[in-house]
Amino acid sequence: MMKTGTDALNRRPDLAEPQESGRNDAPAVPQRFAALDFETADYGRDSACALSIVLVENDAIIDTWTSLIRPPRREFYFTYLHGISWEHVKNQPTFGELWQVISSKLAGVNFVAAHNATFDRGVLRTCCEAAEVATVDLPFVCTVKAARSVWGFYPTTLADVCRQLHIPLRHHDAESDARACARILLAARERGFGYDKFVKSYALKPSRR
Repeated sequence: MMKTGTDALNRRPDLAEPQESGRNDAPAVPQRFAALDFETADYGRDSACALSIVLVENDAIIDTWTSLIRPPRREFYFTYLHGISWEHVKNQPTFGELWQVISSKLAGVNFVAAHNATFDRGVLRTCCEAAEVATVDLPFVCTVKAARSVWGFYPTTLADVCRQLHIPLRHHDAESDARACARILLAARERGFGYDKFVKSYALKPSRR
């Protein structure tokens, strides 16, 4: 059983209340979401150098896909964070070459989740524009918002939230970050929060194109 915070936090009146679920006569619909994490080479949002997508269906992780990506430029500014350099990616596929696989992984999900989702949504859309492919039009749920609302956590960096919820993390490893993001929402599910609550309360506002 995943630990999801202290009794004191559970009693705080200002925190979000879980929703009742399963109280209607409608047939159960499979709930599926994708948690993802990008790592970038430089300050440009077209510079994705790694991506991991973790698929969750009916409250269980069912698939994980991770790939290095060759960005459009050789310069790497963030190797000190994620350990990835041009030498690691120079023979890897570009984002455009990976798009068929990426889009197939995101097909059929109800929403996408990311920690600090504004960043990851921006990287996804910018990389799609650079590759001249149509991006996915899905709600992006932010687990920063969820962590603040469900548990009242501050600060809400991924490392801080994972420490509070006892979720293993190798920060800035794309697969570890994406799995941690998925597990944050699964921890909220254990407290009784519904998927509709995630989308209604924790999704980003639609961005201007």
